[in-house]
Amino acid sequence: MDHVNDERLSLSTKLGFGAGDIFGGGSMVIIGFFYLYFITDVLLISPALAGIVFLISKIWDASIDPIIGVITDRTRTRFGRRRPYFLAGVVLVSLAFSMLWYNVGFEKEWQRMAYALGSYMFFTTVHSFMMIPYFSLASELTLDYTERTSLATVRMLFSMGSSLVCAVVPYEIVKMFPDESTGFFVMAVIFGLVFGLPYLATFFLTRERREFQREPEPFSFRKTFIEPFKTPTFVNVLLMYLFTMSTMDIIMSIMMYFMTYFMQRSGETNYVLGSLLIAQMVAIVIFSAISKRTGKKRSFIYAATAWLFIMASSLLIGPGQPVWLIYAFGALVGLGSGGMVIMIYSILPDVPDADELYTGERREGTYSGVISFLRQLSTAFGIFLVSNALSLAGFKKPVKEMVDGVSTLVKQQQSPELLMTLRLMLALIPVVYLLVCIYNAHRYSLTPGLHDRLKNFLAARRSGAATDRAEEEFLKRSLERHG
Repeated sequence: MDHVNDERLSLSTKLGFGAGDIFGGGSMVIIGFFYLYFITDVLLISPALAGIVFLISKIWDASIDPIIGVITDRTRTRFGRRRPYFLAGVVLVSLAFSMLWYNVGFEKEWQRMAYALGSYMFFTTVHSFMMIPYFSLASELTLDYTERTSLATVRMLFSMGSSLVCAVVPYEIVKMFPDESTGFFVMAVIFGLVFGLPYLATFFLTRERREFQREPEPFSFRKTFIEPFKTPTFVNVLLMYLFTMSTMDIIMSIMMYFMTYFMQRSGETNYVLGSLLIAQMVAIVIFSAISKRTGKKRSFIYAATAWLFIMASSLLIGPGQPVWLIYAFGALVGLGSGGMVIMIYSILPDVPDADELYTGERREGTYSGVISFLRQLSTAFGIFLVSNALSLAGFKKPVKEMVDGVSTLVKQQQSPELLMTLRLMLALIPVVYLLVCIYNAHRYSLTPGLHDRLKNFLAARRSGAATDRAEEEFLKRSLERHG
C-alpha cells in the first residue's frame, strides 16, 4: 500500500505548536517547586490542610478533564475543534495564575485555606481547558511516526526552556522583596502574561485536519469512559506516562524542603533546578536521536533505567559534601527524566491511531481527557502522600517574629526524623515508580514498522477505498501482542 501524503510540518507550524507548552511546562515547574511551600510558609496553612487543598483541587481537575475532552472532540467552529480554546486562554491563563499566588491575609487559617482551595480550583479548570485541546492537537497535526517525534522535540524544547526560566527567575523575583508574599504575587503577574500571550502564536500558526472534522457520533458514556481501556497499547502507555510524571511530581514537591531543611541551601534551590532543566534540554536532543536508531520504546527504557540508579544514589548526598555534587545530581536527574519525558510525549499521539483501528473514530480529546483525569489523580495522591508524610514526621512550620521592627517568618529547626523522611521519599518512591515504567515499556508493542502499516491502512479506510480484511486482522493481533 502506498504511503499517505507527505506528513512533514513546516517550521512555523512546529514553532506555533511548541509555544503552547510554555504555559504547561513553566507553570507546573513553579507550582511543583514552590506552591506547597507557598501554602505552608507564606499562607501559614498546616501541611495536612495543604495536602487537602491539593487533593480536592486535583480531584476536581480530574473529574472535569474527561468532560472537557469530550467537549473539545465535539466542538465544531470555523477555526476547528481545538484552536478556539487557545484564543480564550490568552486572558484566562494570566488571571488564573495571578490569583493563585495572592496572599489574602485572612486572620483565620480556614479562611486562608478556603481561598487557596478556590483559586487553585479555578486555575486547574483553566489549565485543563488549555492543555487538553493542546495535547489532542499533537495527534492531528501529523500522522507520521518520526515526524511526531520531531514535533514533540520542538514542543519539549519550548517546554523545557520555559521550565528552565521558571526554575531560576521566579524565586529571584521573590527574593527582590523583603516580604515573600509580595514577591510571589509580583512574580505571578509577570509570569501570568508570559504564559498567556504565546497562545496567540498557537492559534494563528497551527491548522487542524479537515478529515477529522466530520460530525461526531451520538455521545455514549461507555464509549467515552470505558472503551478506551479496551484499546490495545493504551493501558501500557497510560502507566508509562503516569508513573513518569508522578516521579517528577514527587521530586519537585520534596526538593524545596530537601534543599531548605536538609542541605541548608534554600537560596540555591532554583539553581539546582536550573542545572536539572538544562540537562533535560540536552537529553531531549540525545534521546530523540537515539529513538531514530532504536525506536521510542527502547529509548524510553534506556532513560528510565539510568534515572532509576540516579535517584537511588541520592542517599549518598549530604550537607557536608562539596556544593558541586548537588548540581551534578540535578544534572543527572535531568538527563534521565528528559529522556523519558520526550519519549512518552512522542508515544502518546500514536494511541488515537490504534483506537481508530477499532472504532473508526478520531477521539484525541477523549483520550487526552481520560489521561489527564488519571494524571491529576496521581498528582493529588503523590502530593497528598508527601504533605502527610511531612506532617506525620513532625514538620514545624515557620513562626512570625519581630526582627528589627519588621514582622518576619522565621523557619524552625526540623527533627532528624523529618530529615530522614525527606531523604527516603526522594530516593525510594521514584525507584518504585520507575520500575513500573520499565515493566510497562517492555510490554509496549507499537513498533515503527507496525505504525507505518497502521497509518496507511487507516488512510485508505478514511478515503473510502476497499481495505484488506487480512491486513486489519494482522494489525489487531500485533497490537494485542505484548512486547
